Amino acid sequence: MPWPLWVPATLALALVVLPVVGLLTRTDLRRLPSLIVSDASLQALRLSLETAALSTVVCVLLGVPLAVVLARSAIPGIRLLRAVVLLPLVLPPVVGGLALLYLLGRKGFLGYLLTVTAGIQVPFTTAAVVIAQTFVAMPFLVVSLEGALRGGGDAYERVASTLGARPWTVFRRVTVPLLLPALGSGAVLSFARALGEFGATITFAGSLQGVTRTLPLEVYTRSESDVDSAVAVALLLVVVAVVVIAVARPRAVDAVVDAETTGGAKRLKGTGRRAR
Repeated sequence: MPWPLWVPATLALALVVLPVVGLLTRTDLRRLPSLIVSDASLQALRLSLETAALSTVVCVLLGVPLAVVLARSAIPGIRLLRAVVLLPLVLPPVVGGLALLYLLGRKGFLGYLLTVTAGIQVPFTTAAVVIAQTFVAMPFLVVSLEGALRGGGDAYERVASTLGARPWTVFRRVTVPLLLPALGSGAVLSFARALGEFGATITFAGSLQGVTRTLPLEVYTRSESDVDSAVAVALLLVVVAVVVIAVARPRAVDAVVDAETTGGAKRLKGTGRRAR
């Protein structure tokens, strides 16, 4: 490794690590256990984990087909469609929350229809938290999957098609196994992004304890009255995020894909026979 790389790499690491060290130096260690295990903190942690998990599931169910369409489709305007899909990456989260509010709120056209026809009000509910998290987190999954699809090419899929496999069979038995590593990474990134979502959530869902007040909102609420308590809850959020990224990443997926690649020829031949 070239030694000049160590200088910017060290500066980049310091930029990420030192702010966390600053939180540690500001923490009242004597009060830390009682602040972390308080009822409000545990409620916010539970709500954050539940809503982030639900939003990740929604991201996978909707984001995988979307990424395949963006990577493999040749329809006119696909570049514009890609830009629209990635828009939440560059929009301020508060703007995203306002957009959701004016879509699904009582004055929004879709929210008005839901209220009139079904009596459903989405804003300021737990469902609103999941929707806001999904809105900001899905592009991370789509970017990961689309990059993997474009980088890996479509050679295996073309071979399966020439052997007589139908499009759905190709997608299920060839495309999805090849996407597993990117899917694992993208899902973890989406979960982590949903876990830390603040702006869109507070704008669209509010901050109701036990209903919409996730861990980031709990930090913000406590910072207005008790800085030490806010710092303690912030450290809890940091620890949860680190555990999710470092431990929850499904490394075993790589082994699955290696096995799929090793037996690729046999699988493709078998697929062609069954398709015929």
